[in-house]
Amino acid sequence: MLAVLRSAERRVFPRGVGDAVWQLLLFAGAYLAYQIVRGVADGQVPTAFWNATQLINLEHATGIFVEPSIQAWTQSTGWLMTVANWLYLNSHYTVTISALVFIYFLRNDAFYYVRNMFMLAMAMALVGYALYPTAPPRLLPEWGFTDSVAQMTGVQVENDKVSALLNLYAAVPSMHVCFALMIGGSMSRLVRRRPAKVLWMLYPLLITWVVMATGNHYLLDAVLGGVTAVLAGLAARRLARLRTAWAFRGPRAEAPA
Repeated sequence: MLAVLRSAERRVFPRGVGDAVWQLLLFAGAYLAYQIVRGVADGQVPTAFWNATQLINLEHATGIFVEPSIQAWTQSTGWLMTVANWLYLNSHYTVTISALVFIYFLRNDAFYYVRNMFMLAMAMALVGYALYPTAPPRLLPEWGFTDSVAQMTGVQVENDKVSALLNLYAAVPSMHVCFALMIGGSMSRLVRRRPAKVLWMLYPLLITWVVMATGNHYLLDAVLGGVTAVLAGLAARRLARLRTAWAFRGPRAEAPA
């Protein structure tokens, strides 16, 4: 009986139940750190709004303050704003977690590189959030922004129950864009079918539009989110040189499409 259970465990869990639990604990620890930093940032509300104003002034000075125009155009279409709101509410956690589960169970050889990349990116982002808390555009209606998600759902994310998964003043860098780039880049290398590869390659661009159209991030946030993803990828590659088990490996030839 014990042998049967162990055989079933090996078929379901690529490296055993213990390894799966360890990965869950790592991500839970990262989330706990996120919540701690969230509490610190929530106590710096005036600073967060000051930093947001300075960021907007910088975009003005460099001629890249395009976010209100992007949001206004999206709102003018009606249906596109609904799509953007829906994607904002579902992409960051649902798509990311689903992709990580897929990689762990079906492309396990690549999972540990992706995991390290996520851990490093979140660590870098937490430093940014602690040192530079920034209010998102949707909280600055005087600059022409609206909270489109709240308008569609009727729910204010400042509500404690809703904001349990959010850092209200964590605009810089955009982890929506960072996660999308890390997941999109990884999945485009791990899926077999060309249409799926193309869709995953376009995913980061889609999310970049979504976060600006919904008034949740600035253009510079998106750029810095991309920079964070690239730096995390380079650091994960260095770690892989120290431990080959952490290297990124694509699907084997016999793997299903």
